[in-house]
Amino acid sequence: MELSDYRAQIDRIDTELLRLFAERMQTAAGIAAYKKAHSLPVLDAGREREKLAQIVKAAPEDLQEEAVSLYRLLFSLSRSYQRDLLDEKTTLPALLKTALEQTPQLFPPTAAVACQGVEGAYSQQACDKLFQHPSVFFCATFDKVFSAIEQGLCQYGVLPLENSTAGSVNAVYDLMQKHNFSIVRSVRLRVDHSLLALPGVKPSEIREIVSHGQALEQCSEFLKQLPNVTVTRCENTAAAAKFVAESGRNDVAALASRACIGLYGLESLAASVQDQGNNFTRFICIAKNLEIYPGADRTSLMMVLPHHPGSLYKVLSRFNALGVNMNKLESRPMPDRNFEFMFYFDLETSVYAPQFTQLMGELPELCEEFTYLGSYSEVV
Repeated sequence: MELSDYRAQIDRIDTELLRLFAERMQTAAGIAAYKKAHSLPVLDAGREREKLAQIVKAAPEDLQEEAVSLYRLLFSLSRSYQRDLLDEKTTLPALLKTALEQTPQLFPPTAAVACQGVEGAYSQQACDKLFQHPSVFFCATFDKVFSAIEQGLCQYGVLPLENSTAGSVNAVYDLMQKHNFSIVRSVRLRVDHSLLALPGVKPSEIREIVSHGQALEQCSEFLKQLPNVTVTRCENTAAAAKFVAESGRNDVAALASRACIGLYGLESLAASVQDQGNNFTRFICIAKNLEIYPGADRTSLMMVLPHHPGSLYKVLSRFNALGVNMNKLESRPMPDRNFEFMFYFDLETSVYAPQFTQLMGELPELCEEFTYLGSYSEVV
């Protein structure tokens, strides 16, 4: 047979498959009507397990796994179709609708904003990029930024989430498990580190460099050229610059932004010392209540998935089936559960798209725990 003959055979089989698929969904519609009349739930987990066992027995041995994957997808599509027919409204889509209706049309130009660090911190620079006239409230730790939002001390908080060189800020991801908040916007900030010291200090005098852990990682190649220098971590790059300014020491320098030169009366011994010139950090802006501003095309979620094979695949297959692009997948260990993880997803889809609403209605049933963190746009 020629390739064209095989393709013609595939086309014939696909035509029959589509006919049978339509017939199957029509039958599912009848099942939905019966379940509504008898007050039965859409999901019948026992029936699905029984059906999968039958599929495994009936499928050719070398196609059993593929057959199970196919039918799991069919079950999911069937449940979704039945819910649409029954007009079942879950809590989350209703919450999204309310937020879209009640959120102002314009992002606020001014607000009280919590940032970790001190004057000159990159979080403050991200805040200035998000708001025209922010009133910044500095916090000593990331945890206190979350707490300031929860307690109503500030309307918004700005936190670093990931860097293009050093990767995710794990401390923030771990704190996201502990706090209640919503993401309302994100921003990408170009990060440029300089080596700062007191005026008149020579590079040869430096014996200690102080900075935040992420900044030190981003400048690792530069630090390798200084084998006789001790590296000390601190809570923030701007705090490192402030420490150098107040120390009076000629043997210590800080890795911080150029903004700290004027703020703390320092001089630059070396500029742009990060490993990558194209060095960006992504910051999120969080609020206590859910706010979804016009143009939201990015969504963040947290999920705890059942601890058995295929649970993550089921979630990813729903993204694929609905044509939703995933920008990021991050997993962090759960401190109170051995070898179990919290999964974080960033999805690229308009909050107004029908597939987005459908996805938000379907995902909770695939998870042990599901947290919608917000839908928002990103400032570049």
